[in-house]
Amino acid sequence: MEFGFTEEQQMIRQQAAECLKHECPTGLVRQLMESEHGYSHELWQTMVEMGWTGLIIPEAYGGVGLSFVELAIVLEEMGRALVPGSFFSTVVLAGQVLLAATNDQQKQCWLVPLASGKLRATVAATESNGRWDAGGITVRAEHQNGQFLINGTKLFVPDAHIADLIICVARTGSMEGVEQGITLFAVNRHAPGLTVTPLKTLDQTRRLYEVSFEQVQVPAHYVLGEVGQGWTIWERVFDKATIGLCAEMVGGAQAALDMAVNYSKSRIQFGRPIGSFQSLQHRCADMLLLTESARSAVYAAAWVASQDANDLSLQASIAKSYTNDAYRYVTGECIQIHGGMGFTWEHDAHLYLKRAKADEVTFGDAAFHRERIAKLIGL
Repeated sequence: MEFGFTEEQQMIRQQAAECLKHECPTGLVRQLMESEHGYSHELWQTMVEMGWTGLIIPEAYGGVGLSFVELAIVLEEMGRALVPGSFFSTVVLAGQVLLAATNDQQKQCWLVPLASGKLRATVAATESNGRWDAGGITVRAEHQNGQFLINGTKLFVPDAHIADLIICVARTGSMEGVEQGITLFAVNRHAPGLTVTPLKTLDQTRRLYEVSFEQVQVPAHYVLGEVGQGWTIWERVFDKATIGLCAEMVGGAQAALDMAVNYSKSRIQFGRPIGSFQSLQHRCADMLLLTESARSAVYAAAWVASQDANDLSLQASIAKSYTNDAYRYVTGECIQIHGGMGFTWEHDAHLYLKRAKADEVTFGDAAFHRERIAKLIGL
């Protein structure tokens, strides 16, 4: 395992940081939070021009062909800037499914426009039961007359309102063999019977939607992979998406830590900076320890994801279980160090706390992942 970044990877990080510093300041984030769609076409085009939408897509399909480590580097900077919009849902979620499950013809149809930024997509997996395991998939797809009919409701689908393509994880078999009988479908968002409804959520920098399917017809050639064999693919994508989200969380934690340290150096109390008091130094030291430890776990997991190694699930759960607690703690301490000012709507500290709380339950909370770790190591 390589613990240090290459010169090229360092350059990608620097370019991403400089780009987002200028193109996605918190003023724009706030503006998009209050807008109807929470989306900026100009920011999306900037990401396309930077080559980020095709970062991990092979050159044969219009991408750059880099590894998951480079993607994690960019995601960390996105988390630092609280980037709104559909990059995560399109590239990290849908892009990974399309990479893993499609044949060459489907890749030409969907991956090529995705890499060029002309196609936005998302994945509809979660349901009202809030489960992340195979038993939580109850939306059904029935095979009739050479096509499939999907019925049911998916919840917490990111950016479904602006997605051109919605990949639906549906059950085509019985519940007896829970991981068997799950199939992945590519569904046109404008298909008759498909309804997208916005959800009122804590973190408006990442929009979530309810997606209802009522007799939605999907042609047989829009099945991704083999019928009934979709869970294995989705589980690997789930693990990689979890690691990608953790990379964003580390970037957000670093931003909150920097904000707290800078404030403690400039805020004068009793004739000296508050950062000179030992109690605050201890708090900042704890924030640093948690952020750096989370970063180490995420980098290790990203390297495993780039190798598509067998212990991907274990590394993803280790990273998520630790990063959940670290991000929430660091952002909470950031507000405490800022005092009453940190609680105000005008201060950016609370934006990071809301993102931390929302990310904490996305792809499973710490208890879920610790239980998963126990099962994976045979406890």
